[in-house]
Amino acid sequence: MSDFAIAAVQERVDALEQRFAPPSTAPTTRTDLFQAELARLGAAGQLGASTPTGLLDLTNLSPALSLGGTGIGASPTVGTAQTNVISAAMANLGVPYLWGGTDAIKGFDCSGLVQHAYRAAGVEMPRVSRDQAKMGVEVASLDQALPGDLVAFGEPTVNHIGIYVGNGQMIHAPRTGEVVKVEDIDRPIATIRRVIAPSTSGFALGGVGGIGTGGAGPVSPASLQPLFDAAEAAHGVDAGLLAAVAKAESAFDPNAVSPAGAQGLMQFMPATAAQFGVDPFDPASAIDGAARYLRQLIDDFGSVDLALAGYNAGPGNVRKYGGVPPFDETQAYVRKVLASWRGA
Repeated sequence: MSDFAIAAVQERVDALEQRFAPPSTAPTTRTDLFQAELARLGAAGQLGASTPTGLLDLTNLSPALSLGGTGIGASPTVGTAQTNVISAAMANLGVPYLWGGTDAIKGFDCSGLVQHAYRAAGVEMPRVSRDQAKMGVEVASLDQALPGDLVAFGEPTVNHIGIYVGNGQMIHAPRTGEVVKVEDIDRPIATIRRVIAPSTSGFALGGVGGIGTGGAGPVSPASLQPLFDAAEAAHGVDAGLLAAVAKAESAFDPNAVSPAGAQGLMQFMPATAAQFGVDPFDPASAIDGAARYLRQLIDDFGSVDLALAGYNAGPGNVRKYGGVPPFDETQAYVRKVLASWRGA
């Protein structure tokens, strides 16, 4: 066995030992984990010279992105879900490429890494790159891309995909014989896709395992009433029903983020927010988007209770079970919203 092969085997052993080390000896923050991984890969010569040494603290990925409770500005910026995508991808730097691979133990191919990373943000992606490159909305150019966006390659059919990390770079699983790495984007891009809508209202990211809203918390339902009324006028969904959904979803907190990754006043999952063009942390956008979504669900299922079930558990589950799915959470949610709407 060559010295290179021995080094590669030892590298994987080191990676597995680090990943499964006892909690008492493991780094205590994502930043620590990333910096340790960066130092290890740098020493092994697996990071290219173009990779900035401070990249994995995430503050250098983009001026808009930060950890540890630093506020995010009012223009469209990277939010919690995008950070989770990048974090999950970065945690696998150095994992070998494996065609068809979908996990860190065996290896990743390009679309397997994307699927794994987006799952950390609560977004279930298709399995192959050509289908992933159809998700979300088109971004016109790289200078408009945000960290967490997808960058896809190949004409006429997409055959490779990565995750943009800012500074003209992406993280990806390149090809057989290589490892997950950050590299400059130096080839023609077929499409850039934004699967997760950016935030425009400003919120803060908490420490590891927790999210700080950075806002003032719940607001008065009366202050939101004009927005509920406007959505009713535009989409024909009762303003009282929209208010009841907001109460059940977030207790009227425009900055709420659930453990599952649902965001804002109306608790949109990132993929649904992207589908409807919603900024979940902007109350006007969130309420209007929820009204559009509920209108669609009511029209599809023919009743408010099934529409609410679809809003909570997904329309696929309503179709699968032919009614309100047999999930305790969903059944309680439907009862709660209907009772609030009807004043019970």
